[in-house]
Amino acid sequence: MCAAIKRTQVKVSVDPEIASAFKTACIGSGTSMAVVLTQCMEDYAAHRKKPKAAPDYSTRRRRRAAIKGVIDNLEQMKAWEEQVYENMPENLQGSAAHDAAAEAVSSLEEAIEALAAFWMAP
Repeated sequence: MCAAIKRTQVKVSVDPEIASAFKTACIGSGTSMAVVLTQCMEDYAAHRKKPKAAPDYSTRRRRRAAIKGVIDNLEQMKAWEEQVYENMPENLQGSAAHDAAAEAVSSLEEAIEALAAFWMAP
C-alpha cells in the first residue's frame, strides 16, 4: 500500500444491525464495502446534478397553456398588489409607497393585457 493513500473508515449506520447486514451483504456478494459506498455516492451526486428538463413548447397548445399559466400568476400578483393599495393606511396615502403600489397594479394590468392579446391571437 502506498504511503500517500490514507485508509478511511466510514460509519454505514448508527444502528449496528444495519451496519452488520450491510457488511454481510457485501461479503456475500464478493464486493468490498468501499466499492459499494463509492458507487452509492457517485449515483447520488449524478442524481443531484441532473439538469431539469426544459419545458416542451413544441405545439401551439402547449405554448398557449404556458402563456395562460403566466397570465394566471400575474393576475394573482395584481390582486395582491390591489389589496396592498386599497388597504394602505391613510397616513401613507399619497406617499411613495402608495404611488409604487398604484404603479405596480398598472404595470401588471398592462402585462396581462399584452399577454392576453397574444394568447387570444389565432
